[in-house]
Amino acid sequence: MNRLTRRAALTLPALFPIAARAQDWRPGQTSRIVVPAAPGGTTDIMARLLGQFLQTRWGTPVVVENRSGAGGVIGTMEVVRAAADGRTMLMGNIGPQAIGYALFRNLQYRPDSLAAVSNVIRGPNVLVVHPSVPARSVPEFVDWLKRENGRATYGTSGMGQSPHLSAVWFNQLAGTQAEAVHFRGAGPLLIDLLGGNVQFAFDNLTSSMDHIRGGRLRALGVTSAERSAELPDLPAIRETMPALAPYDVSTWFGLFMPAGAPADAIRGVNAEIQALLAQPDTRARFAQMGGVPAPGSPEDFATFVRSEIEKWGGVIRREGLQMDAT
Repeated sequence: MNRLTRRAALTLPALFPIAARAQDWRPGQTSRIVVPAAPGGTTDIMARLLGQFLQTRWGTPVVVENRSGAGGVIGTMEVVRAAADGRTMLMGNIGPQAIGYALFRNLQYRPDSLAAVSNVIRGPNVLVVHPSVPARSVPEFVDWLKRENGRATYGTSGMGQSPHLSAVWFNQLAGTQAEAVHFRGAGPLLIDLLGGNVQFAFDNLTSSMDHIRGGRLRALGVTSAERSAELPDLPAIRETMPALAPYDVSTWFGLFMPAGAPADAIRGVNAEIQALLAQPDTRARFAQMGGVPAPGSPEDFATFVRSEIEKWGGVIRREGLQMDAT
């Protein structure tokens, strides 16, 4: 099989045309999708949805493995070190696959360590508070944070993930302070937020939606430039206060393979993902979660990832943020 070089892996040049054999590619044995986060968050949900679909299509087992920690670095390294045979995949996201390159000083992987396969879903984060927080709007929340004077705590799904950076940027624009508590994914974060052990979070809307609808968490605003179609009465944070006008964050979750994975495996898995995203049931489920399908070719996804790396690198450098990946 043709293999891509590490340098060309993320770009996937057009010298590998889409061919019928790529559409028919099968792993032939057990494959796995590594989730760089704990069970229960959007990354995990997407991996399990895709794994079940691929298992049905291929007729061979697809195992989902959670490898959480260090803001997604541990799970990513699991895939970077794996055999580039198409049978090990990473359900990546904006944290370790975009933000992390500028945020962490000592990453052991680079963008060309991974081959882009396909984006899967995108959507906003959402500012959610425990019901004990006495704020029902973003301006009230900012006033509350200022009264707390740094004593308030917020949860993140991992250091360097978009919920973490969403809170950092919010606090900088609003002139507020709060203490971050980092978890190994959205699942553990939500458990502590629902229990009142942390007071607020900028969680993925996809993983918080059921709790918002059930009244267990109070949503104050979405991080994207526009309102969510699923919660049209919930404002975009940027529209709530003049100081927050520049605020615009969207998150995404997509599939990668180790650099050097066979071109027909990349094309074949991409074709399966496009089939999954085209199903009405998938679109309905994503909408219910507050997200939208993100279809496209491997080249489309590689271009998008490069633009996200550049965007977040600029934000992080301007704010002087950097830390060690531990």
